[in-house]
Amino acid sequence: MSGLLACKYALEKGYRPIVFEADRAIGGIWAHTIESTRLQTPREGYSFSDFPWPPDATDEFPDHNQVMDYFEAYARRFDLKRHIKFNKRVLDIDYVGVSEDKILSWDLWSGTGEALNPSGWWQIRVQDTNLGSIEIYEVGFVILCVGHFSGVPNVPDFPVKEGPEMFGGDVIHAMDYSNMDDVSAARFVKGKRVTVVGFQKSALDIAAECARANGVEKPCTMICRTPSWFVPNYKAMGVSVKKFYLSRFSELFVHKPGEGTMLSLLATKWMFSKVMESHLRWKFPLKKYDMVPDQSFSEAASACRTPMLPNNFYNMVEEGSIVLKRSKGFKFCEKGVIVDGDEAPIEADLVIFATGYKGDQKLRDIFKSTTFQKALMGTSTAVTPLYRECIHPRIPQLAIIGFLESPSSLFPAEMRCKWLSHLLGGGFKLPSVKSMEAEVAKWERYIRRYSGEGCRWSCVGTLHIWFNDKLCKDMGWSHNRKKGFLSDWLSPYGPADYAEPSTV
Repeated sequence: MSGLLACKYALEKGYRPIVFEADRAIGGIWAHTIESTRLQTPREGYSFSDFPWPPDATDEFPDHNQVMDYFEAYARRFDLKRHIKFNKRVLDIDYVGVSEDKILSWDLWSGTGEALNPSGWWQIRVQDTNLGSIEIYEVGFVILCVGHFSGVPNVPDFPVKEGPEMFGGDVIHAMDYSNMDDVSAARFVKGKRVTVVGFQKSALDIAAECARANGVEKPCTMICRTPSWFVPNYKAMGVSVKKFYLSRFSELFVHKPGEGTMLSLLATKWMFSKVMESHLRWKFPLKKYDMVPDQSFSEAASACRTPMLPNNFYNMVEEGSIVLKRSKGFKFCEKGVIVDGDEAPIEADLVIFATGYKGDQKLRDIFKSTTFQKALMGTSTAVTPLYRECIHPRIPQLAIIGFLESPSSLFPAEMRCKWLSHLLGGGFKLPSVKSMEAEVAKWERYIRRYSGEGCRWSCVGTLHIWFNDKLCKDMGWSHNRKKGFLSDWLSPYGPADYAEPSTV
């Protein structure tokens, strides 16, 4: 998805982009999902700004096949596929022409504050996934369209004689399950006692699929280390959540980086957070199953950790086709797994790790330069340091799209592609490297304070408009995107509001 957007907006500025796609088709992670996967946000929030969903797409939360059809239609509309090289995996990239010492001494990004520097360029090593052959490409600018949720699976480490090698059944990652076609996946879990490790979106969806396949006779057990808040249908007491989070007025009540005293006093989002928490506790038996999260709903939303709950999930818990087990850890044994504090094992035939991905490792390893690797990853607890969540101040002629998290990943990805195309077209210059680093540090302090100390990713789930205002200012656009004062302050903002480049 990010690659399509980057290609489309580069074309608009007169460039001749080359898109390397390791798969045989477009779609990214949407091409490798489980049968029940649907959008986590309403359709209108997950759309291209200048290409609405077709009239026959009437589901509020389209399924993965509808999303893939939408991407295909977008690619056809803007003739993007002829720029894509399929089955081409990027092995690594290397910046040449300028020494690393000189790059680190620059006061301005790329030496000039502009997108391109004729003294330097990138070498891209690309492998054909069918033939195994390797080619080298040289380009003036690289856009890495990568995300957190693919590539390197995150599987916990276990002490000796406590890991998967002790288990008599099968152990896979959610990535392996998602890579199966729908028929093969259904056949794989049918008739098996399945244990799912995790409690985010993929874990919830996989557990629900297993429960529907096997019922109470062979229930699916979920081992949950950290319960999370969720949204059942993006409504609370019949009112759309977007009314609370996606208007300019609502963002007045959200803390922001570098806010003044007056704005800080206005930031009382905890009140809505308590309303949501009370509503979810009342509607679902969270306390009964020890699934009340430790963090607030507002903190979870700020970290983009509020997945949409599968239909009838807690009905399946109540009937016994899903068993919830909260535990800080577990170990494998011959018959299954033993959670901390228990002696008897949870008997299983199959264990599925729905424990996410090492997206930062995937991003780091694409760079040949260890200097760039260290600059990008910082410390083991740092947020990926990107200015405008797109540009690293110390890595020239390169942008990263898709690494920013949001309930609607399409929307922020497109906004950053618009912003990047203006930079590539000479529409503005970046500030000094030190100024960008100061802005990045301010954002990281904000993430630490309001999204949790353990948060290593950037999320704009509660600050879409505030962030887009900054992008609009850089591009010379008016940040007030709606007609009329009341509409601009009270109506929810969405992708269509940013379709036209109205100026200040």
